Amino acid sequence: MFDLVRKNKRIAQLVLAIIVVPFAFFGMDAYFSDGPGGQEVARVGDYRINTVEFERALRERQDRVRQAAGGQIDAAVFNTREFRAAVLDGLINERALALYVAENRINVPAAQLQQLIAGERAFQVDGKFSRERYEQILAAQGMTPQGFEYGLAQDLRADQVVLGVGRSAFAGRAAVKRLVDLQLEERVISELVFPRERFEADVEIPEETVEAFYRDNADLFRRPPRLKAEYVVLDAEAVARDINIDAGRVRAFYEGNADRFGVPEERRARHILIRVGRDADGAEQAAAERKAAEIAAEVRANPERFADIARRESQDPGSASRGGDLGFFAPGAMVPEFEQAVFGAEPGQVSDPVRTDFGFHVIQVTEIKPSALRPFDEVRDEIARELRDQEVARRLPLLAEQFANTVYEQPDSLAPVAEALGLEVRRTDWMTRDEVSLGGYSDPRLVNALFDPVARENGENIEAIEVERGVMVSARVVEYEGESQLPYEEVRDTLRARLRADEGARRALAEGEKALATLREGGRVNGRWSDAYAERRGAPTLPPHAARAVFSADPESLPAYVGAQMPDGGYVVFRVESAGRLELADDAREVRMLARQYDELVAEQEFGAFVRALRERYGVQINEAQLDPQQGG
Repeated sequence: MFDLVRKNKRIAQLVLAIIVVPFAFFGMDAYFSDGPGGQEVARVGDYRINTVEFERALRERQDRVRQAAGGQIDAAVFNTREFRAAVLDGLINERALALYVAENRINVPAAQLQQLIAGERAFQVDGKFSRERYEQILAAQGMTPQGFEYGLAQDLRADQVVLGVGRSAFAGRAAVKRLVDLQLEERVISELVFPRERFEADVEIPEETVEAFYRDNADLFRRPPRLKAEYVVLDAEAVARDINIDAGRVRAFYEGNADRFGVPEERRARHILIRVGRDADGAEQAAAERKAAEIAAEVRANPERFADIARRESQDPGSASRGGDLGFFAPGAMVPEFEQAVFGAEPGQVSDPVRTDFGFHVIQVTEIKPSALRPFDEVRDEIARELRDQEVARRLPLLAEQFANTVYEQPDSLAPVAEALGLEVRRTDWMTRDEVSLGGYSDPRLVNALFDPVARENGENIEAIEVERGVMVSARVVEYEGESQLPYEEVRDTLRARLRADEGARRALAEGEKALATLREGGRVNGRWSDAYAERRGAPTLPPHAARAVFSADPESLPAYVGAQMPDGGYVVFRVESAGRLELADDAREVRMLARQYDELVAEQEFGAFVRALRERYGVQINEAQLDPQQGG
């Protein structure tokens, strides 16, 4: 809904990635006034970014990352200095760009803003802008119309700057063609493999060698401090377990929200297109319109021949072969002019020529599927889930406060909070600092709290920690062991296997390099070469260092031999048998695609340089202490 500004603006979408947190979420007051309360996190020119704004930006970014990952994201990612620094960097970029917009008095006409909002389908009812729906949607997002429109205007102003910079960036086509040629370069190769396992099988590692390695590398076999803990988790799932949604409530919701469960009317239509661009001259446009009018008259005279006429006359390659048939579609699927003609016509009626960006259309509606209400049985579970989620959202903040108070007020056990809220007390196995995971959460604050000497020695509950929005965790240490030396007996077998593998890899390397030297001198070696296959520079199947070796061979002196040790410890000799590349025309699809990507990359780089120049111009100060994850919640 808040991507209104950037629809169909590819360059703007790419370079705005540098501006990490969208303008529309904050409004102008976030840029040009200091919010109430909050310690200063950074300063851009004379304007401050305080902790209130920074924490809000952190939450927004976390929500977007979770959504992009389908919820499968380790919450520990969010509690790092790097994550906080990236979000702050985005806010600073926003401030710098906002200052530039204000300084240069870049304006957005009110009519443009109104048209953009009124045209957004999310704000429409029955195809028309609804002020009531507009205000409801904004209220659900915690915004007012004034704040949203202020922020959207700022976004549009910024977009003008973005597009101004992005449109000036382009890559030379000669450079792109050279890059394409390089990516399409191929080598036909075969392999002679010296597997590590072949040499490892003959390796015997004496006990005294294993003992000596253990003794000489004692630091490698130190076990860090570790502990066992018990913990409880309060989350939406735990709250939902005690919520039962009454069937009568589900039915009442269905009957009171009939507009939500309707299936819109769909229409099937066919058309004949006479193509002409909006930028064509007047004579060309008039000729296309006359042609469309003649076709409309012919179709009206012989409506049963619509399909035949469409196959003969239509310039729409997608539908002409089907007699112009476009199938069924609902409102919003077609451009406005076309849609208005279709949904305003009676079945069988042949339209006058309809002008769109594509040209002139002669349209006939062939079938109508009326709107309908989805059956209650079909949406019952969906409604129940929604009502349950609403109830969870209502209860969770209250229970989270009770959770935090209980673990603090009764610090000697997690049983009271578990009993009060119907939670399960779970227990971990041994964990080092790097292995801490409580219910799948590895928040650094959990780690620090559990390994804090006071909590560890007293065996008390650690304070409740919100590891992600709506998820609270508390825990207590039940066993602890300090750093210790791993016993030799515990690591002997693993260490022997490691030493054997290392020796096998060393022998494979020596044998492979010996064979490579023999082949380069014109000699022969024993072994079976693989079938030849093609390796392309732009899409290699080999590890990077092996691919580099293959493409380093002189294409004027073939066959050539190169070698590389592989990640598994084996060694491979490659015989480069031939070299070549796929020749493409300057306007080939691959060249056009890469040129577009190259233009986008150049645009992104130039916009990045522009924003960096703004930051230097206005001056940026950062309170580094605020980037510490322990500062945030």
